[in-house]
Amino acid sequence: MKNFGSRPSFLIIGVLVLCCFSHVRSDASDHRYKDGDPVPLYANKVGPFHNPSETYRYFDLPFCSPDHVKEKKEALGEVLNGDRLVSAPYKLNFKEEKDSSVVCKKKLSKDEVVILRKAVDKDYYFQMYYDDLPIWGFIGKVDKEGKTDPSEYKYFLYKHIQFDALYNKDRVIEISARMDPHSLLDLTEDKEVEAEFMYTVKWKETDTPFEKRMDKYSQSSSLPHHLEIHWFSIINSCVTVLLLTGFLATILMRVLKNDFIKYGQDEEAADDQEETGWKYIHGDVFRFPKYNSLFAAAIGSGTQLFTLTIFIFMLALVGVFYPYNRGALFTALVVIYALTSGIAGYVATSFYCQLEGKNWVRNLLLTGCLFCGPLFLTFCFLNTVAIAYNATAALPFGTIVVIVLIWTLVTSPLLVLGGIAGKNSKAEFQAPCRTTKYPREIPPLPWYRSAIPQMAMAGFLPFSAIYIELYYIFASVWGHRIYTIYSILFIVFIILLIVTAFITVALTYFQLAAEDHEWWWRSFLCGGSTGLFIYAYCLYYYYARSDMSGFMQTSFFFGYMACICYGFFLMLGTVGFRASLFFVRHIYKSIKCE
Repeated sequence: MKNFGSRPSFLIIGVLVLCCFSHVRSDASDHRYKDGDPVPLYANKVGPFHNPSETYRYFDLPFCSPDHVKEKKEALGEVLNGDRLVSAPYKLNFKEEKDSSVVCKKKLSKDEVVILRKAVDKDYYFQMYYDDLPIWGFIGKVDKEGKTDPSEYKYFLYKHIQFDALYNKDRVIEISARMDPHSLLDLTEDKEVEAEFMYTVKWKETDTPFEKRMDKYSQSSSLPHHLEIHWFSIINSCVTVLLLTGFLATILMRVLKNDFIKYGQDEEAADDQEETGWKYIHGDVFRFPKYNSLFAAAIGSGTQLFTLTIFIFMLALVGVFYPYNRGALFTALVVIYALTSGIAGYVATSFYCQLEGKNWVRNLLLTGCLFCGPLFLTFCFLNTVAIAYNATAALPFGTIVVIVLIWTLVTSPLLVLGGIAGKNSKAEFQAPCRTTKYPREIPPLPWYRSAIPQMAMAGFLPFSAIYIELYYIFASVWGHRIYTIYSILFIVFIILLIVTAFITVALTYFQLAAEDHEWWWRSFLCGGSTGLFIYAYCLYYYYARSDMSGFMQTSFFFGYMACICYGFFLMLGTVGFRASLFFVRHIYKSIKCE
């Protein structure tokens, strides 16, 4: 139990995680077909193109529906992703061509016409899956040509879809859908209309092997001009790191060297001099912080989120999150978070006991709720909004029960086991200097040395290192772009950690040199302040770079981004504090403290 936080336990978690997803890489529809065999086609969802969170079931719109609508059983991650797959009305048998085949004829009532017109006005798209390959298309178009008054716009619904499929021997390789611009249904007026929906299927042979059928989606983010921007981002980040490293090397090391020479003089000479600077507060620098239970819980939660991020990158780099592997990322997040909760319990309780805390059970409860609590409250609010909108983002009751069971049967027991292991580890806080009985008074400091200006300075540099890459991540998560260059993202993440550690260490030194010994919370807040900058970028992205609108999309975007940025705050705050603790221990070990 004492080695809970050691390397072997991380390896065990890694093996468990990789085992959970070892089957994911193999394509779920690795099927071979004969001529005329039925190939599974599922309709997934519809929604406004610019509002990725606001999606609805395909048959919420009055489309042609098959006689028996069958729902496809979905994994946890697919449900969390908002997928609701049902059997589609189109029959696309393998290598069987069709020309203007009628799906159905139906009379649309006035209410149905109004519903479809609103959907066309909001740029609704549909998504389907054919042999696990995604298909998209717009349901209609708005004719604005030569018209300035919106009341003069004409609204049309596409009645005819052409499916173009590629095959290699006995396997489906590619599928796309084109809407016939000449086969339109006028929805401008509120009146009943007769509609005849048709579809065409064309098949062509290709040399593309089955194993590479997903490559076209991956290549969209690997085009030369995109790669140039990504590499420019990395070069920009590396320059930031080099400048910061050079600054620390020339300023900090020179100052420290002079300090060590001055403080390392023999005792007679030292007696004649009055101590100043960071050595002057050696009796206070290791005085434990206020609210030590909250501090230890934050360090534990931050360590867990850091571990979670590393494992997500491991899975991404081995190719688990290939394009349109539906729900794999959400499944990974839920499973790995549950499995790593023991790390949070161990680190938080062990550190709390080092800080001479007495009520470790309360600390463990605080650790368990510190990140999950705000996330749960946010989820409850947003799920209620989704239910009110009848959107697919609303989780079914069964899925909520599964998540609660995972939290009850996996997350909580591992958290408790980690806490017990941390309490029994008997680790002591190794302070190189003895702490005096009474704290020294902190001298008055200028305004720019207070917490908020220091946080602004500490957060700006790491944020500038990741700023360019953030756009591509946002365009992927909150848009329809595909992000697959995880190796570049991992490099940017490493640079982010280095810059965060360096800038926090520098600010901690300047704080100690100003004889301010309350560096514990400051180092954590400065390290985590990048999360606040990322949230500020959310405001910029929403209003300047996206076309998102509506209460549901706005609440989902800012609600879930608040949780993500809060997670970054805890994780980078932990990195900043750990770097500062290592630095402070090092400099105080290097001098004689009486």
